[in-house]
Amino acid sequence: MLARTPKLALSLGLVLIGGLVAASCKGGPDDPEIFDAGPVVIIDGAVVTPDAVPAATAEGLDLLFVIDNSNSMREEQASLVANFSRFVNVLQELDSGLPDIHIGVVTTNVGAGQFGISGCEGEGDNGILVNTPSGACNAPSDRYISDIASSDGTRIRNYDGTLAETFSCIAEVGVTGCGFEQPLEAMVRALDGSNPQNAGFLRPEALLAVVIISDEDDCSVSNVNMYNTDLAQDRIDSELGFLSSFRCFEFGVSCNPDTPRVAGARSDCAPRQDSPYMDDVGVYADFLKGLKENPGNVVVAGIVGNASPVTVSLVDGEPRLDASCSAGLGGGAAPAIRLTAFLEQFPDRNTATTICNDDLSDGLAGIANLVSSVIGN
Repeated sequence: MLARTPKLALSLGLVLIGGLVAASCKGGPDDPEIFDAGPVVIIDGAVVTPDAVPAATAEGLDLLFVIDNSNSMREEQASLVANFSRFVNVLQELDSGLPDIHIGVVTTNVGAGQFGISGCEGEGDNGILVNTPSGACNAPSDRYISDIASSDGTRIRNYDGTLAETFSCIAEVGVTGCGFEQPLEAMVRALDGSNPQNAGFLRPEALLAVVIISDEDDCSVSNVNMYNTDLAQDRIDSELGFLSSFRCFEFGVSCNPDTPRVAGARSDCAPRQDSPYMDDVGVYADFLKGLKENPGNVVVAGIVGNASPVTVSLVDGEPRLDASCSAGLGGGAAPAIRLTAFLEQFPDRNTATTICNDDLSDGLAGIANLVSSVIGN
């Protein structure tokens, strides 16, 4: 997060309360197998059942973690690595055992271009998979973890120790990254082939699961000039407003009333469609779906903040988003309006839990259960 005062927080507004139900076939013999129903989701008090999607036809699992490495994420990263064994345990309990798995980690830091913001220099980590050990531990020999079953029943691994230990070694990505978090852009750069270092991670036949862990909303930009540091812009009456994370809300989200810098409660918040600086999240969802011939072979998950309520306050004349939760590991999270809308682009293939929990264990178990349900089908 980038702000002048300590970060305020919001809890999760999209609550998954039901798992995937059993798949069923319908129609004639030439019709594809589809899910009759999906997870029941509460959005702003209304119960929504997503549309059916084709059943998964994947072999193996490519799992990408997009982890916020800004200065408020130390406790969340520690909980992630401490509880990752719960995630692995769920997958190991599949009838077929642990799937052939690739696990990659990227950070939310893709920089702020030519603007000299501390922690945001250049292209940041640029979506390159992380394999730097966080301490005295053993990282995988490649940019990603690989654990594949061989024909004789043994496993071919590119790491020593356990899967959970190896993930823990690379998932604590530090807290010196950019305070303008761009998880969706980092996801694209990790998977679009632009980084040759990531070659081999993404397999066409595997289920692709993307997990975003952040206490801020997405601030991915199409026009890097939103990060302009000119002092003439760093003021309430300028085009861009103060140089803080509020720019991400103002130019990335529209609400009712659509007066971002005016104090008060907001309703009906959604990704902004007419932003001169940020793309709608549908662009990123379409990219991810386009990686697979079968859209049922993509799963998304978030351990993020709340999409609502949203309230703007003025602090010494500067607009800020108010907190709706003050508990949790890092003290709370910003409203994840864009990230929640992104997850909703994948009916029957999404789950979200709040990062305001005291630990991330339930969120990780929920993601593993979703992946297991899809693979099991």
